[in-house]
Amino acid sequence: MPLSTDERLKLAFLEDLPNGDITTDSIFTESKMGRARLIAKDDLVVSHRSLFEQAIRFLCPQATFKWEFTDGDFALEKQTLCVIQGDLVKILKAERVSLNFLGHLCGIATLTRCFVNQVKHTDCKILDTRKTLPLYRALEKAAVVHGGGQNHRMTLSDAILIKENHIRAAGSIRNAINKIKSETKAPIEVEVTNLEEIKIAVALKVTRLLLDNMTNDQMSEALKIVPATIRTEASGNMKLDRVKSVAELGVDYISVGALTHSAPHADLSLLFEW
Repeated sequence: MPLSTDERLKLAFLEDLPNGDITTDSIFTESKMGRARLIAKDDLVVSHRSLFEQAIRFLCPQATFKWEFTDGDFALEKQTLCVIQGDLVKILKAERVSLNFLGHLCGIATLTRCFVNQVKHTDCKILDTRKTLPLYRALEKAAVVHGGGQNHRMTLSDAILIKENHIRAAGSIRNAINKIKSETKAPIEVEVTNLEEIKIAVALKVTRLLLDNMTNDQMSEALKIVPATIRTEASGNMKLDRVKSVAELGVDYISVGALTHSAPHADLSLLFEW
């Protein structure tokens, strides 16, 4: 079962404060009420405000938050995202854990927005993949949505996707498709790498084709033989400077593993007003 937010935060703070904060505890012997401002140090897309609040409240339950932005909003460098009021001693102890969560997830949302902006003049949609940190998938995929992308399958239980190793194990793409068709009437997506595989998959009336690691010229030729009843998804080497040209070919989706496995951490800071 996925970790609950409370379980995740408990483990995160146990990692960061196994025996308290010896620096803060040595300086402050009593509570000190005040406020802190959450500042964007880069242009970014906001993601997971509620998780940030829960992380702060894990150590400072009475903290209050006044947000200037909501999830999915674009914020500029130096803008104040939120003003937090409460016990600054407790908030100081929660600072790094809360910012680590927020920075990671805002980073995913921000990179996703960059990809989405490249294809927004087309009907193509940007998808994520299952290339996520173990136990962080739900959070990371939600951040993709905040950035304007869409989720591919959340788990292996959600949808059928026949990939290269399935095809090899079955002996051929035809065998793999027919075997699954004999077991279920669920929609089938299949990974294809050349025109011959595409022709077979089209003849067997799959639901979606994943055009894997093809050049733009190869995809252009492939799309000529794919009927409108079958959706197409481009995947493999889908970098920011390439997706615009791929989307303009007419594919329905582009899946980008980098959204979750290579997004830079968004730079944020808490400015305390003692």
